[in-house]
Amino acid sequence: MSKKIGIITITYNSAHVIEPFMHCVLNQTHSNFILYIIDNVSADNTLEILEKYNDERIVIIKNQTNVGVAAGNNQGIKNAIEDNCDELLIINNDVEFSNTLLQNLSQQLIALNCSLVAPKMMYYPETNLIWWSGTKFKKINCCMTNHIGIQQEDVGQFDQIEKMDYAPTCCVLLKKEVINDIGLMDEKYFAYYDDTDFFYRIYKQQKHVLYYYPFEKLYHKVGGLSNMKKGNAKKFKFNNFYIHLITRNHVYYLRKQNSIWSFLNIVYFYFRMQLRFLFSGKYNRNFSTYQLLQTSFFEGWKM
Repeated sequence: MSKKIGIITITYNSAHVIEPFMHCVLNQTHSNFILYIIDNVSADNTLEILEKYNDERIVIIKNQTNVGVAAGNNQGIKNAIEDNCDELLIINNDVEFSNTLLQNLSQQLIALNCSLVAPKMMYYPETNLIWWSGTKFKKINCCMTNHIGIQQEDVGQFDQIEKMDYAPTCCVLLKKEVINDIGLMDEKYFAYYDDTDFFYRIYKQQKHVLYYYPFEKLYHKVGGLSNMKKGNAKKFKFNNFYIHLITRNHVYYLRKQNSIWSFLNIVYFYFRMQLRFLFSGKYNRNFSTYQLLQTSFFEGWKM
């Protein structure tokens, strides 16, 4: 009998992306699942759209406040475990994927004798441009999440099934035992780096193994939910929401490691941050953006 999978996704003003996502989920060849939709007080017609779907496998949890991504995922995880789901798929809803995603990822957990598996992730609409094809932690940079293959054309150069250390939680399938051993997401992050922290804890424990499975592709509308940037896959500028959280949480993630090496990486990050503001082209070069970077950095230091 197929495993029961709890699919967990967070909606926040997702009306512009939710229908393609629902089509992908409800047409899966693996039909033994419950879809937990945690809505963080959407102000658009997301809930109106969702209420049109008449499927007993859909569970909608309506939050009264925006609790963030980490806490929202925790709500879904807890509900899935209470409902006796064997496996958990944490997934964004600004994505599209084939109808065999659940089936193939679930089968790979058995075939590879692993606890977690993630597909190749592509940009959308630049559908032949890689967004993520693996991440291996490096202790020298305190286990940051550099994406293998990012912004490269996909010509099969990363088509090997391989052990990895991190996968973005915009799509990762895991056994519920991982949660029993590692615990839930750290809700202080709100959004960004919550998955980095989660996989770093897995990496430290060395009990569970993650595999990258390139023969399923997921198409990610990067920034589609948070509107984190304006532009295309290669030329864009970050918005203030993203700048605040990614800067703050970067420092908090390093602070949690509590080592001399992580402290040195915080100092390095501070100076690199100034240079990126000036020269990367990813920031609006004005005083308010510069001030936001500084206050976000020191907010992360105090968390």
